Amino acid sequence: MAPTLRTPSERTCERCGRVEVWEESTGTWRLAVDESGDPQAVGSPYCIHEWDINGSFAPFEGDAAEA
Repeated sequence: MAPTLRTPSERTCERCGRVEVWEESTGTWRLAVDESGDPQAVGSPYCIHEWDINGSFAPFEGDAAEA
């Protein structure tokens, strides 16, 4: 069986705390909201976002561990 490619569904800026989620219907990142519809963390409008890319996300699932 071939490995399946996964994509991240959420990201957080390490500088300002902005949280975004992937919206499949539009194919873009959107600001995350809580249960009441309020933004979780807007962040700074002047921030050059540094997303939480640390190597812990495994993009392949399935038999990739055997390879």
